[in-house]
Amino acid sequence: MSDNPSRLKVALVVGFYMVAALIMVFVNKVVLNSSPNLPLLMLFLQFIIAVICLHLSAVFSSKIEIPRQLLSMEKFKQLVPILIVNVVGLTFNTLCLRGVDASFFQIARGLVLPLTIAVQAIDAKTSPSIPVLTAAASVTIGFFLGIVPAPSAAAAASSSSSGAIALIWGALSSLMTAVHAVLIKRSLPYVDNSAIQLAYWTNATAALMLLPFVFFNGEVASVWAGLGYGQFSDPIAAGVGHPGAVITPPLWDWRTFVVGCLVTGVVGFLLCVAGLLSIKITSPVTHMFSSACRSVLQTLLGVWVFHDILTVNRVSSITVILMGSMYYTWVKAQDAGGKAAPQAKRPQPEDDVEQGLLMQPRVSNDDADSSVTMFEVPDDDEPKRESR
Repeated sequence: MSDNPSRLKVALVVGFYMVAALIMVFVNKVVLNSSPNLPLLMLFLQFIIAVICLHLSAVFSSKIEIPRQLLSMEKFKQLVPILIVNVVGLTFNTLCLRGVDASFFQIARGLVLPLTIAVQAIDAKTSPSIPVLTAAASVTIGFFLGIVPAPSAAAAASSSSSGAIALIWGALSSLMTAVHAVLIKRSLPYVDNSAIQLAYWTNATAALMLLPFVFFNGEVASVWAGLGYGQFSDPIAAGVGHPGAVITPPLWDWRTFVVGCLVTGVVGFLLCVAGLLSIKITSPVTHMFSSACRSVLQTLLGVWVFHDILTVNRVSSITVILMGSMYYTWVKAQDAGGKAAPQAKRPQPEDDVEQGLLMQPRVSNDDADSSVTMFEVPDDDEPKRESR
């Protein structure tokens, strides 16, 4: 890989990443709107598709190495913390997206950066610098600007439809993302420092962990009834006041669900590939600005596609969150500049996917859009971004 990639190559990689990320959010939202009672089944299918994509990639590329000790109980015990945090975090993320507007999703998960900084500081037993704390405070203020009730009746109705529970899912998802960032570095030595092997472990085990909950949550029965084969008992859908009530839903739009899961499963994998290319080709600042552009496009598309209501609070919130995130990226880029000279002495193989992934630190406040996870390991004092 050239040290100075052409502008066209950078533009193509950034564009690829932005398009893949936007497709993930909006197709997931379409699927959840058409099948709101099947969030875990959707996530389960995306995990399975991600594992299949990794296997297919391994067939065509020797750089993709599938773990050989898949039935190793010792390996499983070593990776249990990150496996649990991964599946729980993605479940919260999906539930959050189901309950909020597409344009509000990035606000609901706006605490990712502040929580990541806090968890990293607690884990490393260090104090963040004043500029980093300033960026975290800015993002936090932006989050609270977004969740303040809107004055207009229409906007208030939209906010109420999003629901306080969805905001709780978003906050918990952000916390899991922060904890996940710390666990990555601890887990990589157990898989020979291979980010791809760790990605395979997290996706394969997440599918196994979710499978029983798909049944317990009544989602298989819901699919059966939705196809027109009778009634089912679903205490969650029936409401707390009528546990066990019998429900006969309308016929289910299974085509939207199946096609949507296939699209998001494959695009989620491509999103991780785009993330790897972005790490190797672009700078952290370039990546952050591309994320900012994506956030603006996501907001505008949410208004156009889903008729989301765009309030002054939401616009202010997104603006403040983006400004704080970009300031944080600039601060970390300045810090990394001081370390560039010593690190320049270490040669990096041009065709080494793992080295490109593990050696270049990057952080951003991106949403966890993809079900397949690839990892990057930053310096000890820097939180990391997860692409999902």
